[in-house]
This record gives sequence, C-alpha cells and structure tokens, in this order.
Amino acid sequence: MINSIAFIAYAAKDLATSRRFYEGILGLRLSRSAHDDWFEYDLGDSTFVITSADADHPVPVRGALVAFEVDDLDGELERLRKSGVTIKGEKGESPICRYATILDPDGTELLIHKRKG
Repeated sequence: MINSIAFIAYAAKDLATSRRFYEGILGLRLSRSAHDDWFEYDLGDSTFVITSADADHPVPVRGALVAFEVDDLDGELERLRKSGVTIKGEKGESPICRYATILDPDGTELLIHKRKG
C-alpha cells in the first residue's frame, strides 16, 4: 500500500543556475545531496529534488506540476517579481486556493500557492 510521496524530482539543464534559483530566490534549504547531480529539499512531509536533465528527462519538465505553499501569495509574488522571476499570466483562484504560475530557469512551470481558510 502507498502511504506517502517519497519525493518529486525536476530535471535541470544547469544545476548551478537551478540551485541559485531554488535556494537563493525561492529560499529552499538543501537537506541532502546523494551525489553531484541530485539535490534534495525537505518541505514538510515531502521532498523536492532537482537533478540533471538527460535524454530520458528533458527540460522543461512536462506532465507534472509542483505547487509551493506560501503564507502571503501577493507578497511572495512581489518579491519574486523584484528578483526577476517570470510570472506567467495572472493570479488564479479556486474555491480552496489562490495561486500563480512562475517559471524556473529552464522554463519549467511551478505554482506559488496559498490555501484559503
């Protein structure tokens, strides 16, 4: 039986650039690195990973979408905008959340997400 998600991994063309983005701009803290092309970031009870792109794992990543939860959506988007992060389109809203799509250095989409209530 499956009882949790072990990790979600995104391929990156240039790991140094991606680490600067995910650590320096988004503020993720490196939890561990298994080797020189696998970097893990623990977030709550899940783990986000960046790893090297290859023929089987091209960039930008397609078919998966990571949503990072924030305390203040508007404030975080303003901070990211000032850091030069591409914000794709307008903010969206559903009955349970507000969100916006941003792009990482490889053009892979990420959601910046805030649950309502």
